[in-house]
Amino acid sequence: MTLLASCTNKAFQFNFKARTSRGLMKDKISWFIKVWKDDNPNLFGLGECSPLPGLSTDARPDFEAILKNTVARINTIPLDGLAVSGSAPMLTDLVPPGFSSLRFGLETALLDLANGGQRVIFKNDFTAGRKIPINGLVWMGDMDFMMNQINKKIAEGFRCIKLKVGGLDFDRECDILSYLRKRYFREDIVIRLDANGAFKTEEVLFRLDQLSKYKIHSIEQPIKPGLIEMEELCRKSPIPIVFDEELIGVESKEDKIKLLDRLKPQFIILKPSLHGGLSGSSEWIEIARKMNIGWWITSALESNIGLNAICQFASNYETDLYQGLGTGSIYGNNIASPLRVEDGNIFNDPSFDWNVDELKFGD
Repeated sequence: MTLLASCTNKAFQFNFKARTSRGLMKDKISWFIKVWKDDNPNLFGLGECSPLPGLSTDARPDFEAILKNTVARINTIPLDGLAVSGSAPMLTDLVPPGFSSLRFGLETALLDLANGGQRVIFKNDFTAGRKIPINGLVWMGDMDFMMNQINKKIAEGFRCIKLKVGGLDFDRECDILSYLRKRYFREDIVIRLDANGAFKTEEVLFRLDQLSKYKIHSIEQPIKPGLIEMEELCRKSPIPIVFDEELIGVESKEDKIKLLDRLKPQFIILKPSLHGGLSGSSEWIEIARKMNIGWWITSALESNIGLNAICQFASNYETDLYQGLGTGSIYGNNIASPLRVEDGNIFNDPSFDWNVDELKFGD
């Protein structure tokens, strides 16, 4: 019996102007891996590789060639040569270092196949309908655009709001936060910020002090990753610091321990497409727990294929923090799935079906 594989890609169109501190995004290309056994091609696993341009270490010109070479190698390996062990396949020799999104896609496809090819990545209670509380993401835009998003998210039942900052005039961003706190002072709204490294080192403490007036839960990556000022910032910041980009490219367990022990952030965010796949993210969580560093899991603009896998991965853990899994509605041409968001929770509704027929593989 032989394991076979194929890949294809799809461009997903944003249904709004998706703006971050790194600029405007009009669409997002994802690659998909399909794996199946030669004696049963109708039962297959799917995984999504979703490198982010300007951020992922594997968002590089030769990504497609590396992906296709990996898929070609799978077609030469006996079925028992890609064992699934524990929570993720053992792919050290197959996926090159630095290719987190490729690792995530292949892990997901193999686990899906191992669990029956029904988009079940982990057999836990998420597929049975367990609800995961998530933050409502507010994208950058003009003041009216962001305020309308805030009002909409809170009306939809979100009690944790995450705002992108660093791309507008700072005073305007403070006005938005002031508006949020004044209008919703009766509600217990958690506010998270994500700066994507936008603040300059000479101004960051002043800006964090100004932002702290609005009872901010945490702020992601206030300055660019890799700067020596981050250690002092983690000690002095009036707002808890969250690492995101700071973790990208750190792959060995020893290096992960050294980084967190030296900088001592209050929280880290795990994105399997950026942080070593499912296996790499699991290792980050293990290390963070031992160091009493908080963490949560976030999607990275994957389609519903990748988002479904990340939701099931998150459901393997018990945590009282809001997860960042509310990106399923950002695309006008997303893949139809049972994923639903209601009252600030994401869950699997078995009354809806998957429709992956639009993904055309050259099997």
